Amino acid sequence: MATNLIVLIVYIVCFAVSFFALTAVRFDRFCHLQQPWKIHLFIFLLAMAIGWLSAQFILALSIYNGIML
Repeated sequence: MATNLIVLIVYIVCFAVSFFALTAVRFDRFCHLQQPWKIHLFIFLLAMAIGWLSAQFILALSIYNGIML
């Protein structure tokens, strides 16, 4: 039970950190779109992907190898 809670917290924190980091990049300079919601959706999906990958990396080093945080 506690392990599932730790895994959930790691996923949420990694998503939040990746979303915060991606907001520093000016994607509107690279993408010349008339609809800015597409850029926001792209940032959200990219943050989900980076957050999942970083969470998998952290969990593979700790919980999945038997080392509790």
